[in-house]
Amino acid sequence: MSAHTAPAQPASPDMREAQWQLPHNPRSAKHARALLRLQLTDWKITGEVADTAELLLSELVTNSIRHARTPPGREIGLRFATYDGRLRVEVADASDRRPRLRVAAPEDEGGRGLTLVQALAERWGCCPRLHGIGRATWAEVALPR
Repeated sequence: MSAHTAPAQPASPDMREAQWQLPHNPRSAKHARALLRLQLTDWKITGEVADTAELLLSELVTNSIRHARTPPGREIGLRFATYDGRLRVEVADASDRRPRLRVAAPEDEGGRGLTLVQALAERWGCCPRLHGIGRATWAEVALPR
């Protein structure tokens, strides 16, 4: 599915949410994955959904750290939520630029993150950050029934 802007999702009976703030540095990707695993364990989400969500989150955090022009002292926000049979992982930063898909050459060592997100996510996109300046980039996967 292509990237697009989506409004905040409506409240639903199965909605659960967790949020954290992490420093804008490369070590935060590892910390974000650990937080997600703990939260998914608490929510009893395992298997392929958990593995896919962890990979999606890792790519979104890595892209934020590498490409967002974040002023010193600013943090990146993490948000994990379940609603309407989906799991959403979301990364917010101070950048106002939308993420762009690019075509990586075979010899390139990077540049495939959003292509991977597009391939693995049921839906993904970018929207203005709800609080403060910047954007939130998100990806969703279907939860098992």
